[in-house]
Amino acid sequence: MDATITSNWTLNNLGDALMESALTESTFYPRNAAIKLQAALTDTPVICLLGPRQSGKTTLVKALEPTRAYITLDDSTVLQFARQDPDGFIQSLPDQVTLDEVQRAPELLVAIKSAVDQRRTPGRFLLTGSANLLLLPAVQESLAGRMEVMHLHTLSASELHHRPPHFLSTLLDGQFDTAITGPNTVLTGLAEMLCQGGYPEPIKRTPARARQWHRQYLNAIVQRDVKDIANIQDEDAMLRLLELLSLRTATLLNINSLANDLGIQRATAEKYLCVLERLFLVRRLAPWHHNQATRLIKTPKIHIVDSGLAATLGKLTAENWLLQGTEFGHLLESFVVQQIVCQADCLDDDIKLSHYRDKDQVEVDLVIERGNDVWGVEVKKASSIDRNKDGAGLGRLADRAGKNFKGGVLLYAGSHTLPLARKGIMVAPLSSLWL
Repeated sequence: MDATITSNWTLNNLGDALMESALTESTFYPRNAAIKLQAALTDTPVICLLGPRQSGKTTLVKALEPTRAYITLDDSTVLQFARQDPDGFIQSLPDQVTLDEVQRAPELLVAIKSAVDQRRTPGRFLLTGSANLLLLPAVQESLAGRMEVMHLHTLSASELHHRPPHFLSTLLDGQFDTAITGPNTVLTGLAEMLCQGGYPEPIKRTPARARQWHRQYLNAIVQRDVKDIANIQDEDAMLRLLELLSLRTATLLNINSLANDLGIQRATAEKYLCVLERLFLVRRLAPWHHNQATRLIKTPKIHIVDSGLAATLGKLTAENWLLQGTEFGHLLESFVVQQIVCQADCLDDDIKLSHYRDKDQVEVDLVIERGNDVWGVEVKKASSIDRNKDGAGLGRLADRAGKNFKGGVLLYAGSHTLPLARKGIMVAPLSSLWL
């Protein structure tokens, strides 16, 4: 395991006792973002923790620093004061403060810049947001060099299993070892994990009650949070768009097709999609490109970020794992992409993620880049593999990337770890994402 990951996980365990003592829930999941957040508070004046609503941001920041002043802009009285007099509001705050749901009053960010320029104290402002403020040009300009941005995702599989996030570091370090311990057993519980998703609250519920939570959550987001960041006239159309995207998760994005199916203008569909991205509900995964690879498809893929939401919207239940194999295959791909996004955020390296597809329809679900180095990840729902046939996409990516290709892995629902026909490409269980 990477030494940095091991060290960080040890430090995280120290923080877990603090966080667990601050919680009343019977189950606590350690958050991999905690160690980076603790470090940033010691040397950066403004830290902004972004992520979906109900992903655990407030729980984390309160648990890490229980004595820090906490103010939420979900309080209508506080919100009115902040919007009407941003400078006066910021000047009235304690020396160190957490401002929750800051996207509701983006006017505050200019006032925060002014306050930080007058007194640049580490950890002075800890902001949380349920919308991506960085997509607003004014925000990027006003707090450049003063703010560190972090992301808190819904619970990853490794967090759910109370395990360190070592899969990505193992891949980048080329440390996958062949492991055949007996018969190739089928991974159990995978369908349940996908349908459960990563939001902390529905994890405590039965599958039927979890689906109800997902539906209520989406209704609340559209009726309240959307209005904070965009002028949307047709809330029903936005919900229908999200439903369509759930049925097309892990496929190439076709804005024209979405607009036609919804009976709206292309520009409207694009606007609604951007809003869903800013709320951390969907993700566009850019296509990988190479200067000499003229036959590459340049269309992004679309992914629903949380597999539980996607399953609810797509009416997928664990009992239909075999009957709806294609749909679950796409859902599994989106799930794996999200797991690796979570793990990439744990590393200090600058990691770039994309997908590969060429005009022969050969594809790789996820391409990982660190500098000039390239790795590939393929996802297979089945529990068996053909060592000579499977992984063709990884082989094509290796040819395209040339000397920059450093390895790849085909994740499947079996239990063995072993090399494919091509050197540097391995087969590994999906469970290696969290075990």
